[in-house]
Amino acid sequence: MTLALPGTAETSVPLPLERHRRSGGHPAVLAAALVVAALALVPAGFVVWVLVQSGWETAASLLFRPRVGEILLATLLLQALAVPLSVGLALVLAWLTERSDLPARALWRWLAVAPLAIPAFVMAYAWDSTFPMLRGLWPAVGISVLAYFPLVYLPIIAQLRRLDPAVEDVAATLGYSPAKVFVLVVLPQLRLAILGGSLLIGLHLLAEYGLYVLIRYDTLTVAIVNQFQAVYDGPAANLMGIVLVACALGLLGLESALRGNRRYARVGGGAARQAPVAGLGRSKVLWMLVPITTALLAIGLPLVTLLRWMLIGGTDAWHVAELTAALGQSSFYAVAGAVLVTLAALPIAWLSARAPGPVQRALESVHLQVGALPGVIVALALVAITVRVALPLYQTAATVLLAYVLLFLPRAIVAVRASLAQVPVELQNGAIALGRSPFAAALGVTLRLAMPGIAAGMALVAMGIVTELTATLMLSPIGTETLATQFWARTGEFDHMGAAPFALAMVVLSIPLCIILHRQATGAR
Repeated sequence: MTLALPGTAETSVPLPLERHRRSGGHPAVLAAALVVAALALVPAGFVVWVLVQSGWETAASLLFRPRVGEILLATLLLQALAVPLSVGLALVLAWLTERSDLPARALWRWLAVAPLAIPAFVMAYAWDSTFPMLRGLWPAVGISVLAYFPLVYLPIIAQLRRLDPAVEDVAATLGYSPAKVFVLVVLPQLRLAILGGSLLIGLHLLAEYGLYVLIRYDTLTVAIVNQFQAVYDGPAANLMGIVLVACALGLLGLESALRGNRRYARVGGGAARQAPVAGLGRSKVLWMLVPITTALLAIGLPLVTLLRWMLIGGTDAWHVAELTAALGQSSFYAVAGAVLVTLAALPIAWLSARAPGPVQRALESVHLQVGALPGVIVALALVAITVRVALPLYQTAATVLLAYVLLFLPRAIVAVRASLAQVPVELQNGAIALGRSPFAAALGVTLRLAMPGIAAGMALVAMGIVTELTATLMLSPIGTETLATQFWARTGEFDHMGAAPFALAMVVLSIPLCIILHRQATGAR
């Protein structure tokens, strides 16, 4: 992709701030954003195309079946149980690690984020190989909560650290107990963090495949992938994708309705001090059981299981040649994908930071909507297009990388946009006034100063690519051996000893993700 930033005509006259902001909307930047927006619409367009092509009779006969209803009910039931339980666990841990005198709070804070380093399907593998009798709804709910509660824990602790403690002080002077202050004063201010984290968890549950296959719990995504593997590009899988998209859009609508139009910002920075911590008193030992039990179940058991299988298998279970090849291919896809995703995110992020307006907001919405679609929908769309229109691209590395661009585009946009917005536009204006062209000023000043944040976003994308399973299984060329696909192939053969090294490699590669997310949430350096 060729990325052009603001024009190249030199000038020595300082540009007014507002005029320069609008100059960020250079036609080349806008054209690049339009190209990426068109790509981002491909999965949604595929869903509409499938519905129109199939016709009402065919769609009704395939969708309105008892089995589809059972799978839909199972998917919704999983959402209804796992999301509230994840929020409840995250709230308790956030209060303990941020607002109580719990011993070793910094340690428990790190351990509450650490489960993100363990892919959900690896966590399910650990539980399944240790307790093979775990099957059905409740094991699926429990493992989902352990795997995904950090997604709501992180925004909650980030918001807790930004709250003005003076508001809580006023409530305390009115005679409210600490528990009542938290419920009536603090909790309403965490509404956006809770809803945003809940939305992320809900979308992850819709997209998850490996976890529920191992636990033998059928969800829409599991059924779609099974149909796809049975009949390539079959109508049943494509039409069930419409139901899955409807569920994702339903989650978005529910989150938007619950969020409402209430104001959450305040004028001024608030009190420049930390909120007081609550004393746990004699119940401190009991409260300690919450983070200890969570860490043991979410981190301890998976790591112990991996190490146990590796010790049982010995050096022969390492499959050094296959592990090295898988590590190399995973690294290639992670690096190449991170670079392409970041380049794709740059035009709209630049417009958001330097030329905001109605067109930019519309384009940004188009870019972000693809993040609400499960990976299996993106994969189905690319399969249909490559088979019908661009057969030479079917099951090639280029198609896999395009899928990664679509899947992780929203994640990169958020990181790049925030980094660019934090660079004062006056610095770029100053460079232009000193004789640099707008392009040179943008490249040498704005992008250079924003590079740490952009690099952090690239790291998040790379870590996501390393552990991506569904789209990689459906789109990768024959002979592709990433860490995720090699792990999955061995678990399918019940080779727990052979799968353990690949799982451990994914965990190790995901540790930087946890460090970055923890620093972003806590403001640590």
